[in-house]
Amino acid sequence: MKIDILTLFPEMFKGVFDESIIKRAVLDGKVEINLHNFRDYTLDPHGKVDDTPYGGGAGMVLACQPIFDCVEAIKTEESKVILLTPSGTPYKQKMAYQLSNEKHLIIICGHYEGFDERIRTLADYEISIGDYVLTGGEIPSMVLVDSIVRLIPGVINERSHIEDSFNENYLLDYPTYTKPRVFRGMEVPEVLTSGDHAKINEWRYNKAIEITKEVRPDLLEK
Repeated sequence: MKIDILTLFPEMFKGVFDESIIKRAVLDGKVEINLHNFRDYTLDPHGKVDDTPYGGGAGMVLACQPIFDCVEAIKTEESKVILLTPSGTPYKQKMAYQLSNEKHLIIICGHYEGFDERIRTLADYEISIGDYVLTGGEIPSMVLVDSIVRLIPGVINERSHIEDSFNENYLLDYPTYTKPRVFRGMEVPEVLTSGDHAKINEWRYNKAIEITKEVRPDLLEK
């Protein structure tokens, strides 16, 4: 898979993409990640990529030209373009699986007050990671990349993501424990040390339902 990210702040990505699973996936050739500062594509002699909104209002709006030119320079027939916006489709695990099967993703990070409406014509997907406002699309793009890369075959053990929360049964994960059996008076549930895998699976399933009912009852409705 190849992922190209359009951003005004490429330095923000160094700590995230240079560590852990994403770094290993890049070194193993499972994914190629490129950062593009779309300011490099502006035709404005002063390097501007934004302007004031028609009709008035606060803030600055990202202009079409730099983003269109950047996307067109890297796009191929296999590319899918993602626009990160609060008005996009809420991001779910199912979409992460869908995107992990694509060969080339181009992610556009918005900034400032927003972007020119005509930029939407570039997008195959418009995605929101939640009902809140951030200063730009850089952090949401990191969320997308992390959630997608781990699903690429060979990046992590397949069972690890098959048993994730938010998969087909819509349940949150059950509690997990490791050694020691007793820590500061807190004991591991006896069933987990029983060796009876049928009872363990039943306990885990019931706990998953219990936690989901308490924390995210909306998931049980699905």
